[in-house]
Amino acid sequence: MAAPNEKLAAALESLKAVQAQGRVAIRSKDLTRTVRELLTKHSFLQEVIKGWYIPARPGAGPGDSTAWYTSFWDFYRDYLTERFGDQWALTPEQSLVLQAGNTTVPVQLLVRAAKANNQVTRFLHGTSLFEGAHNLPEAGDNVVLNGLRLFQTEAALIAAQPSFFENHPVEARTILSTQRDASALLARLLRGGHTVIAGRLAGAFRNIGRDREADDILAAMRAADYQAREVDPFKDQVARAPYRRDPSPYVQRIRMLWQKMRNDIPGRFPAPTAKAHDTEVYMRQVDEIYVTDAYHSLSIEGYQVSTDLIERVRRGAWNPEQAEADLDLENALAARGYWLAFQAVKASVRQALDGKNPGEVVDRDHGGWYRELFAPKVTAGILKPENLAGYRTSPVYLRGSRHVPLNPDAVRDAMPAFFELLKEEPDPAVRIVLGHFIYVYIHPYMDGNGRAGRFMMNVMMAAAGYPWTVIPVQSRAQYMAALEAASVDQNIGPFADFLAAQIGRPAPLAP
Repeated sequence: MAAPNEKLAAALESLKAVQAQGRVAIRSKDLTRTVRELLTKHSFLQEVIKGWYIPARPGAGPGDSTAWYTSFWDFYRDYLTERFGDQWALTPEQSLVLQAGNTTVPVQLLVRAAKANNQVTRFLHGTSLFEGAHNLPEAGDNVVLNGLRLFQTEAALIAAQPSFFENHPVEARTILSTQRDASALLARLLRGGHTVIAGRLAGAFRNIGRDREADDILAAMRAADYQAREVDPFKDQVARAPYRRDPSPYVQRIRMLWQKMRNDIPGRFPAPTAKAHDTEVYMRQVDEIYVTDAYHSLSIEGYQVSTDLIERVRRGAWNPEQAEADLDLENALAARGYWLAFQAVKASVRQALDGKNPGEVVDRDHGGWYRELFAPKVTAGILKPENLAGYRTSPVYLRGSRHVPLNPDAVRDAMPAFFELLKEEPDPAVRIVLGHFIYVYIHPYMDGNGRAGRFMMNVMMAAAGYPWTVIPVQSRAQYMAALEAASVDQNIGPFADFLAAQIGRPAPLAP
């Protein structure tokens, strides 16, 4: 009789064979009942609905949503294809959201299918699927993106409900910004005689500063004897910004997020203290807060560190060969990396205090912070040297978050746009809030983004005349909830208020 560990190993081999086919959604029939029960018992498999499973990770606590949010889009790709073949598509609105670069997990996914049952199916963690028996894209008007069947962009803009512009203004503006001109839309508008839609799209183009496209739509409809009345479909109060052409929807999305969110920040921060005329006094205060800052920032990321460990690392007295406490390698290397990065960040703070543009400072220096954070792990052989090369080359997921950070190629498009916005931003409070938020929203590195985001925040704090500010680990839940609200709901208010409340507030001392 096989030992328990041998049975589990064999079950894992069966799961691996299914995953090797590129499948994320695991059907009951893919595995024997015994294998399914064994893998579920040991948390390698999680049931989504009856007869359907996803791979999971042992050790995740009760209610942990990471496995589901990580698998979400791939699960639906497999699930919908299994049920409907190629006779399904996401709705025009959801198609536009994804093509605008927003892969946030929706609470309810809407799909059209030829054999849909017009019912809601409830899945994990409050998510659901509504399948409607509505028209699918016409021939040539469909596109496949990462296995998901979508309406082609122009077809989706015409088929989308007016509420799309009100409910998803960032995505709508992003998609409109990526249109080369109005030609592709006009061909469909004229062919279908869509006068109301033409007026709506003309108003939408004018809203984002593309007057030529708005005028072309109206003139072409008039020439064909169609009377289109221009209507702005956007209901928010975002100020019209000069249009800047860029083919990347990710670049346009970052710009649109910035434009939308910056208007919600002024007035939330206290008046800054007078800028330090004595840079050395400010830098001594930064040195004095190092241990507290390191403890809280590392603890937020899940490291178990103590004041004693941080101090010994700072003094160079960390010696795992002689001190038993130093044998906790992962925590000690994180503390050492934080100390090295902190020294690099101090140099950035000094430049900001000297009047340098803080956006230019962090653009130049943030890569160095990352290298210092993880150089000790490379030296110890835990990471390979190529891990210090730069921005990530693999997808990354955030534990428990519905927000899915940008794909690796998009990161390389988005980061220069982010720093351009940061350099040009005149409002110090906006630089503080969006400098931190947009950086972690993009998530440019595989690890260390939270620590680097807080470093960036403090460079902006120094430039604005605020003291070095610590986010305490005791407030982690509120901090993460505010970031989630900004990432998923595009509501930056809670995050701005949270950061403003930390200014000048002494953080609890490290144990």
